[in-house]
Amino acid sequence: MTKPANRMPAHKATVPAAAVQRFIAIAGKPAWRARIVALRKQAGAQPIAGRVVAERHAIEFAVDRLASQPAATTTRAERAVATLADAAALLHASLSPEGRLRFEAMLGAGLVGEGTLVKLFHLLRVAALQRARGFTVRFSGFEDGASHDLLISRDGAEAEIVSAVISADEGRWVHRGDWFGLVDRINPDLERWLASHPGRYLLKLTLPEGLSGQEGQCVVQQRITALLAEDRRTDHSEAAILRLDPLLLARNEANQAALMERLKAQFGPEAHFAVMGGERSVFVMAARAGRENEVAIVLGRRLSELPARLSGGRPGILAVFIEDTDRTEWRGLRERLELEGATRNFLTAPEARPVVAVTCASRFELLDSPAPDGAEGGELRFRNPAHPRAKDAALAPAVLSEG
Repeated sequence: MTKPANRMPAHKATVPAAAVQRFIAIAGKPAWRARIVALRKQAGAQPIAGRVVAERHAIEFAVDRLASQPAATTTRAERAVATLADAAALLHASLSPEGRLRFEAMLGAGLVGEGTLVKLFHLLRVAALQRARGFTVRFSGFEDGASHDLLISRDGAEAEIVSAVISADEGRWVHRGDWFGLVDRINPDLERWLASHPGRYLLKLTLPEGLSGQEGQCVVQQRITALLAEDRRTDHSEAAILRLDPLLLARNEANQAALMERLKAQFGPEAHFAVMGGERSVFVMAARAGRENEVAIVLGRRLSELPARLSGGRPGILAVFIEDTDRTEWRGLRERLELEGATRNFLTAPEARPVVAVTCASRFELLDSPAPDGAEGGELRFRNPAHPRAKDAALAPAVLSEG
């Protein structure tokens, strides 16, 4: 998807409701309404962990808002969502009956259980990017039932595109949802303790085996509660290593944002944080797993599975969407070249022979976030120099490496 030429401020930009109402009609209005009600209930069940739900389903909430409030002003992200929702409706109308059924199956899967609209919207955005580069795009997965998703052509050259979504949580020992769930569980205890122990505190948590599920949350909560109740400063167990220290604030760190920047610099990009209290009494929790995150390792492993979806008769492009990342983590993965390293390592493997390029994107590109939050050009792109068509001029706009 090309970036919109119009950079009007959010307070002046609006989106016609019809652009998203057509999309909702494909899903079915009763099914859509039931899904939104369920998501709102889930997001509202826990004040902090609910944020993760709201973020994961940001597309659904944006579509619903745009459809129900046609006169409302919109953000840049909402305009990006509206563009893709409109593209979805136009595509659905253009497909054959069989193609529509496959389209509706993907849409339906995104509106039940743990599903999201990311898979469909990522595919639509990949198609839009290729059209903007001068390619003709066929949705071969929908129309032909092909194992790849798109067939692009330009000046006589063709390439197949496999679109895939990978969760960064697969490579984390502490999932964001589990961490925020723990914070929700422990927050009432901490508020009561802080009321009777005014001051500024920093609780450092090392979680040797990470944090997983409600059982893990319960165990760590019990260790923290016991530490505070017994007025101890340290606690060691298989589940968690705890250390409670005074929190020393610099003058410019009365501002929570400044404090968080210092903590991130001190504990590293993989740490998780929670801040409770007010101006005079503050309780900060900083948690790390006992092992480094392996998001790039998971990317490499999942990339090795995707070439099986290519026919082998044409050059293949793997268009990967990395889900469940926050702003700091996504920037760090790019700046430390972790994604590039994993991808280039994959491209040397035998299974990568049919792959001419790999692209990576996240929600920040899909929602049109400006750099440095989103990657320049709308995606990271890595060419396979060993592929016979790597220097094909007709394919160059889709395969040339960025930067």
